[in-house]
Amino acid sequence: MSSEPNTRLADLFGLAGWSKGELARTVNRQAAAMGHPQLATDTSRVRRWIDMGEIPRDPVPRVLAALFTERLGRVVTIEDLGLVRHGRTGRRRDVEQADNPDGLPWAPERTAAVLTEFTGMDLMLNRRGLVSAGAALAAGTVITTAMTDWLHADPAPSGSRSGDPLHAEPAGFERYEAAPVGLQEIEQLEFSVEVFRKWDAQRGGGLQRKAVVGQLNEVGGMLSFKHPEPLQRRLWGVAANLAVLAGWMSHDVGLEPTAQKYFVIAAHAAREGGDRPRAGEALSRAARQMVHLGRPDEALDLMKLAKSGSGEENLPRTRAMLHTVEAWAQASMGHGQAMRRTLGEAEDLFVSDRGDGPTPSWMQTFKEEDLYGMQALAYRTLAEHEPGAARQAQYYAEKALDLRTDGRQRSKLFDLLSMASACLIADDPDQANRYAKMALAAMGETSSHRTWHRLREMYRLTGQYAGYGHIQDLREEIARVLPKAPTVPRARQA
Repeated sequence: MSSEPNTRLADLFGLAGWSKGELARTVNRQAAAMGHPQLATDTSRVRRWIDMGEIPRDPVPRVLAALFTERLGRVVTIEDLGLVRHGRTGRRRDVEQADNPDGLPWAPERTAAVLTEFTGMDLMLNRRGLVSAGAALAAGTVITTAMTDWLHADPAPSGSRSGDPLHAEPAGFERYEAAPVGLQEIEQLEFSVEVFRKWDAQRGGGLQRKAVVGQLNEVGGMLSFKHPEPLQRRLWGVAANLAVLAGWMSHDVGLEPTAQKYFVIAAHAAREGGDRPRAGEALSRAARQMVHLGRPDEALDLMKLAKSGSGEENLPRTRAMLHTVEAWAQASMGHGQAMRRTLGEAEDLFVSDRGDGPTPSWMQTFKEEDLYGMQALAYRTLAEHEPGAARQAQYYAEKALDLRTDGRQRSKLFDLLSMASACLIADDPDQANRYAKMALAAMGETSSHRTWHRLREMYRLTGQYAGYGHIQDLREEIARVLPKAPTVPRARQA
């Protein structure tokens, strides 16, 4: 027992609005519903958890995580509550708990447990119709500091025998029974990842996010059983791919803290599977999220780790993709010279990729049009600082649009909005109106909140042409179709 107060639990307790007695009674009721009728929590015990840092025995941490998840309307894990025992977290001793509240990096068995617990809570929110809100993102610097040495090192061989369970501790209402799987099942899981990936690219993350999270939850249960090394590594790869998809879909619908947690889970899973390039790509997703949220300096911290931690086996095309994310962050900070240099390096890397070896499945969607699309986005972002960059944004957006023939509707929408915004900055309202109308015509076919965010950015740029006939009509049309910000109940706004 620690004599220090559990500030994390205290903060969430304050947000939830319970009294200590109410929480004790609620814990007992919830535990009985989860199959533990013998639990008898009282007010004094709750006080010791909060004021003295006492960590209750299982199943109480899982019960509390479920209760706070439902009460606050966002995923709350055992880590969030500060109820993880130090002996099983795999926490680096040189990383201060105050700066690294999630105890990154996790040991393999803890990664499987966190994966299963977090997805279980996420699914519970889906079932109850709750809205995930109110959590805070970890700073990019914190993630980078905590994970640098770990990501650069190779994972230790498991040395385990098949049939030796890891005793992971998933939380939530449905505990997946650990059982071995064979090669055929893993191949089917890998195929399902490809199906989910196509769905996401075509229609956005809102429609299939729950299915991906559910599949990831089952894979987490499978990982709690130690398979022969080749199968275990492939299963970690499936977990990494699904976690990236779950994170990207969550980001796509505005669940930002949830998305970041999935990206970190994906990096852990990829590294445990021996796929450091995949771990780097997962971190690059977190970096793109940071740029989107207006935190490009933290994105650059994450990109430094993503690039260095990916290892020498990274293919030129993968390195090109990482460079485009870095360039976007530089553009957001107005660093035009650095952005142009980074994009030049990305082009050189892309054309140097001869396809001599197999391309990872997760990189097969980064094609020539995607390189052009990211260049267009970087120049359009830089144009906010250097208006002359808008012409280059138009050039690359047009090249991307000419090649968009594979049905990835969301990427095409982003290119259309980049083009329309660049046209407005370049004082070409007629062309802007044309591309904006094309974007609006296709907008209803996706469930991506990020497309609405880009549309709002473009709408802001139309303000200087508010009296211009076609643009005034466009502004009115955009105002009609833009969804209103969701209303959050006051208890959850806290």
